[in-house]
Parts: sequence; structure tokens; C-alpha cells
Amino acid sequence: MIDTHSHIYGSEFASEQEELVARCKNAGVEHVILPNVDVESLKEIREFHNKFPDFTSMMLGIHPTSIGEDYENLLDFFDSEVDSDKWVAIGETGIDLYWDKTYLKEQKIAFEHQIDVAIEKNLPFCIHCRDSFAEIIDSLKKFKGKPLRGVVHAFSLYPENARQYLELGDFYFGIGGVVTYKNAKFPDRLGEIPLDRILLETDAPYLTPVPHRGKRNEPSYLIHVVDKLSQVYGVSAEEIDIKTTENAKRLFFYHD
Repeated sequence: MIDTHSHIYGSEFASEQEELVARCKNAGVEHVILPNVDVESLKEIREFHNKFPDFTSMMLGIHPTSIGEDYENLLDFFDSEVDSDKWVAIGETGIDLYWDKTYLKEQKIAFEHQIDVAIEKNLPFCIHCRDSFAEIIDSLKKFKGKPLRGVVHAFSLYPENARQYLELGDFYFGIGGVVTYKNAKFPDRLGEIPLDRILLETDAPYLTPVPHRGKRNEPSYLIHVVDKLSQVYGVSAEEIDIKTTENAKRLFFYHD
């Protein structure tokens, strides 16, 4: 299994990093991709990656909830770092209108800037979309005809929404703990989205799957996401593991 989106570099795991990685490997997690959030998190990501270089890869991005009046300084920082290391993707980036719509204009500017850089560097990008599907699609349409490639993080919408993404680019859909929640509606039709477009993710320490909901999440809990996807797609857990691992490698590691 590959966890394509996990914040295990954070302070929540600082006292047990070796034990955490051991649990992940014992559970069958072979690799974890670390998404960036802001200036401060980048230092933590690099330290964790340098400690576990074969087990992790890094993204570079500015999270939409980090965008405010000083967004230009954050984008300058982003631009200054984009050639400084080996990134497997740009992210996480996107638009988040769940908490506040004050900086929608600035979020769109930052999102589209990071897409431009992803295209220029031939990298996929990781989309954070929360209460902002229409706005995200509007931004993506501005790049029509260009090679858009990436993952929609924490996807919990419907096949019609997935199709709109796929009409605009080579997109995959990150599925995590939410798929195991009893009140989640999207799993009922998730099987309409081809399995070759599905990626595994945890978003640890958030969005912990059942039966650990209420506790801190970690990549070793991906087995519960795999079990649920096995039910949704009517195939074995081993098949889910194989297919999603192939998908992750194709998006993040097998491009020119």
C-alpha cells in the first residue's frame, strides 16, 4: 500500500517516529507521500524525509487555509523552493471555503499559480477542495488544453463530479477514512469511478477510519480503507492494494 497523503511529520508523531514507521511497514504500507502546508511545515517534512528517505517522498505547496493578505510572500517562498529539492508533486493546494470566504480571490490566485508551476515542472498536483467544487472547476477550466495531472485529495463527492475532473485532465481520487463512516453517502456510488483512478490516503492525523474513529490517524490504518474499497468494488483486498499501488506509482513516480 502507498499512503499518498499523510502529515506524519507533524508534532503529533514527534516522540514515536521510528515506532510509527515500523507499524506502517508491518501493516503493509511501503511508502508515504508527505504534503506541505506552509513555510513552517516544510522544515518538518524535510527532517522526516531525511530520516526515512526510502519510506517517504515530498510535495511542495501552500495550503489554501494558509492564504491571506500576505499570499504574495508565500508564493515567493514557494517559487524560491521549487527547484531546491526533489518533489514528487505540488501540493497540497486548492480552495477551502468551509471556514471562511474572505480570501477566495487570493486562494484562486495562489491555486492557479501553483498549477502553472506544476505544468512547467511536469509534476502532478494535489487538490484540496472543501466546499469549493465549482470554484476549483472554474480555475481548472482556465488551463484547458494544457497537461493537467494530479489527485483530488479526500474525494467524497459523486461520479458526476469525478467526470468533470476527468474531462479537464489526468486526475485520480484520493480515498481515505471517510469512506468507512456510516453517514457517508458517496461510497454508495463510488464503484462507478474506475478503480484505476483510485488512490489510498489517510490525511493522518485526521479523518481516522472506523474502527479507530476518534483516535489519531496513521498510515497503518489504511487496511480499513482497503477493506471498505474491497466491498465497494467487489474484489479482494489484495486486488485493491495492487491496483491503488500501481495508480500511485503511475501518477507520482512513472513520468518523464
